[in-house]
Amino acid sequence: MDTNSQSLAFIGTPFLSITVVVADRVCKASNVELLGLDTSGDKEVVMRLRGATGDIKAASESALSIAAAMGVTAIASQIPAPSSEIRAISTSPNTINALLNSREQLLPTDRARPDANHTPHMNNIPPAIGILETHGYTALLHATDRMVKAANVSVVTKEKIGAGLVTIIVQGDVAAVTAAIEAGKESVGSLGKVIAAHIIARPHEDVLALIGR
Repeated sequence: MDTNSQSLAFIGTPFLSITVVVADRVCKASNVELLGLDTSGDKEVVMRLRGATGDIKAASESALSIAAAMGVTAIASQIPAPSSEIRAISTSPNTINALLNSREQLLPTDRARPDANHTPHMNNIPPAIGILETHGYTALLHATDRMVKAANVSVVTKEKIGAGLVTIIVQGDVAAVTAAIEAGKESVGSLGKVIAAHIIARPHEDVLALIGR
């Protein structure tokens, strides 16, 4: 399908950790493409989706419902037949935030799906990923060390979105990731604040494409 004829959705969710979980569930349940995640310098992260108008509407409603079930409020905007300017913005190249030394967007990498049929890279999908977000960089560094020592996991990426919020993502089998996340949460203590911690089994390939390096 011509991407110029497809609709777009922009869904704002607080915190990167929660946004990744919402994105994974939406992608698994909807026939849409995850174009990227935009940081704002604050706690909000904006998910960008593309697809047929009906699919985009269903995905937006699903995202709002999932976010509400996780105890946060999301906002969603659907744009049918988007203008060329909006299409350009939604697929703009990445930049680095010099102040944070981090990506302004999470965009697909070479781990993205290989064709238009949405066929997963089954051999490249880890059994699970774990996401730990803290307020405070020192706390996250300490937690990351504890996680990799506590279980057989490897670090996928570290992301800073501003406002003192930092996220680490690890991968491994479900049991190892679960153990690592629990150890990381417990180690934060007085060094900072745990914002959220989640485990995603068999993460969707579109999500992996955004967090892979």
